[in-house]
Amino acid sequence: MTPTLERRLGPVDAAALVIANVIGVGIFTTPGIVASMVPHPGAVLALWICGGLLAFAGAMAYAELAVRFPRAGGEYVYFRETYGPMMGFLTGWTSFVAGFSGAIAAGSVGCAVFLGYFVPWLADTRPLVELRLGFFTLAVPPRTLTAIAIILMLSVVHARGLRAGRVLQNGLAGIKVTALVALIALGMASGRGSFGHFAASGTFRLSAWTAALIPVMFSYSGWNAATYLAEEIREPSRNLPRALGLGTLIVVLIYLGLNIVYLFALPIQQFDIHIGQNAATQLLGAAVASSLTALSALILLSSVSAMIVAGPRVYYAMARDGLFFASAAHVDSRFRTPRTAIFAQALWSCCLVLSGAFGPLLTYTGFAVVLFAGIAVASLFVTRRKFAGERRAFSAWGYPVAPAIFCVASFLIVVSSLREQPLASFAGLGVIAAGIPLFYWVQRARRSKPFVEQAEFDSPNVPASP
Repeated sequence: MTPTLERRLGPVDAAALVIANVIGVGIFTTPGIVASMVPHPGAVLALWICGGLLAFAGAMAYAELAVRFPRAGGEYVYFRETYGPMMGFLTGWTSFVAGFSGAIAAGSVGCAVFLGYFVPWLADTRPLVELRLGFFTLAVPPRTLTAIAIILMLSVVHARGLRAGRVLQNGLAGIKVTALVALIALGMASGRGSFGHFAASGTFRLSAWTAALIPVMFSYSGWNAATYLAEEIREPSRNLPRALGLGTLIVVLIYLGLNIVYLFALPIQQFDIHIGQNAATQLLGAAVASSLTALSALILLSSVSAMIVAGPRVYYAMARDGLFFASAAHVDSRFRTPRTAIFAQALWSCCLVLSGAFGPLLTYTGFAVVLFAGIAVASLFVTRRKFAGERRAFSAWGYPVAPAIFCVASFLIVVSSLREQPLASFAGLGVIAAGIPLFYWVQRARRSKPFVEQAEFDSPNVPASP
């Protein structure tokens, strides 16, 4: 009998995945960027609340979709069911090429940089080896080796089963949340700030407020992480909505708490890209502020770990439908994980680290995270009509108003990205569009020789692709 994924994760495990995936080191820098665009304390806090409400609306829409289609793959499944296999393939292709793999590469390099503060050799950029490959010279410094080691070690842990991976992921997420909550509590209790900073006045345009929502929304991205593992969550109709709601709510409270601490520490006119470090120094002293380096390394490690878990479930789902390499649909008979998909992602991530190509890829395709999320939430309206006569095990919060507002906000952000960064955005659209001929090539190859025996994976909720 062909081994399959098993439902071993509970709501806390899935919520921890959401928290780990969302909270990154950007929360120590992004508030400074936001404040420079909207120099008004009340408006800044309103932005983070608004972004949190939008994230929660999106999470609840995804929860209904995940309960309707409780299979591995997240947006890939929703796109396939609603818009057809090509749209599903394009979101999966983008996830593999840049979305997950590029973010894993960037996060692992960032983690190596922070570790270099404690062991300088780990972040050394002087090449140990240089290989001339035609017109290209491949330099391999210790920082690259450190990043690759992080990717491979985490991939091995998660390939060896949900039990080991769950302990690691929950532990990293727990330490991350505890440290950030402690930072908020100690900062507010220090008495070295001023509540007068909240009363400061400032002027801003509504257009600036809307533009500032873009980095806020990017800071909240990742709240859908648990849906990629929907096939491995126990009682998904109950636990998926709980996990998405709980995880997103905790993130919103932490983000709001940190912004309150920053405003307590410094006047908004002194906010800059180093706001996290500066606020910690002001409230807790230089010695404590220096510990943010260790916390930043841990935050990045937790985020990379979460992406290493989530991404392969997309490629596994694609392979199961014959739209990816057949071996990626293999489930390890002992550990019940998509081992081949995990190591395929690790290999490509390591290639991106070696080449340094992850930076441009993430710049080009960053807006695709918001674009695909908006399209996925829009698919909820289609599935509601398609299954109008059926009973819903879970209904999205605030439907139809909340999902509609999320979709409008997402598409406005995409339009703004196209207007403000046309070259990078259109390059990103080019990366996505490159998947179209690849899709037709895969379809032809599949008709001549199927990648995988589709009948093994048929289910009432997920019909075989045509």
